[in-house]
Amino acid sequence: MVLRKKITALILAAGYSSRMVRFKPLLPFGDTNIITKAIECFRRAGIEEITVVVGHRASELMPVLERLQVRHVFNAEYDQGMFSSIVAGLRTFSPETEAFFLLPADMPLVRSHTVRLLVRAYQKNTADIVYPVFRGRRGHPPLISSRLFPVILAWHNPAGLQQLLEQQQVKAHEVKVLDEGILLDADTPADYNRMTLLRRDIPTLPECYALWDKMNVPDSVILHSKTVAAVARNLAVRLNRAGVVLDADLATVAGELHDVAKGQPDHARVGARLLKKMGCGKVAAVVAQHSDLDFKTGRPLDEAAILYLADKMVKGNRIVTIDERFREPMMKYTADTAVLATVQKRLLTAQTIAKAVEQAVGAGLAEIFTMEGRAGFYERTERWATGE
Repeated sequence: MVLRKKITALILAAGYSSRMVRFKPLLPFGDTNIITKAIECFRRAGIEEITVVVGHRASELMPVLERLQVRHVFNAEYDQGMFSSIVAGLRTFSPETEAFFLLPADMPLVRSHTVRLLVRAYQKNTADIVYPVFRGRRGHPPLISSRLFPVILAWHNPAGLQQLLEQQQVKAHEVKVLDEGILLDADTPADYNRMTLLRRDIPTLPECYALWDKMNVPDSVILHSKTVAAVARNLAVRLNRAGVVLDADLATVAGELHDVAKGQPDHARVGARLLKKMGCGKVAAVVAQHSDLDFKTGRPLDEAAILYLADKMVKGNRIVTIDERFREPMMKYTADTAVLATVQKRLLTAQTIAKAVEQAVGAGLAEIFTMEGRAGFYERTERWATGE
């Protein structure tokens, strides 16, 4: 869906890439390249009018943009810095342009959901600048009103656009987003290498913390979730070694976030809807099934089954047997036949998954999760979470 034809995006790709050495817009990124990913972010968000400013090595970049059917503008003064590219782009905007997103080409990890949120905020406010903010830090792309166009075009300060925008603070509005991508660029080889390792179909660890903050998740639930994540990752790793193909990172992050909406009615589906809006549909699908899962004998093990079992092996932040985990609810609801039937069904599902895991691995859960082995998988999970 097109959000507003009068809102455009300006992507800056004219610089020298001096700190990177390699030409950043055309660096490989997943199954494509950085500039394509940046363009796709806006297109998925419904922004149709996109302009890319080119300069250094323009002859290499323009054929790519033409294949993508993206408008490009050559900045003959690209050696004067980024601000000259902004001016070059603005001068080509149609009179109907109401506002524009500004994004350096080396920031391809911005979520399209973030772009949509900024547009909605702009439509509801009278601000001249709308900034995305992740965990207290402003990032890209700001959405800048056409009311500032004359000011930008008349600006001659060597400090560039940043200082100009700082003078417009009273006209700015901030939008909290669940998107670490607004802060991540490929400025150096180390930055680029880290970015290539990140997946946007699952939240990063800082995004998990942002989600917990947004949903006011208690520390006790976070500790429980971290333990479930550790158990889920250990199970996935052991099963992968046994030949069962599982996405261990997906299982781990789903464990981190399975109770992100704890305390709300049908919290599994509420959490799943939140994750789906972020663009994390795979995680959403796994989280949605962590309370109730239809798993029969013979069904292949998948990440949803692993998370379900991991959740039923953790009480508080302690790893326990399945029987211990269900003992209290079985006793509590003895007189309530309807609730007791649900508890018994969940117990049977957990036992069925556990049996399938044990058969695949060739070891019992008690052996997999011996006290001697727990420190090891907690340590591995912490290294995964911090990206080390």
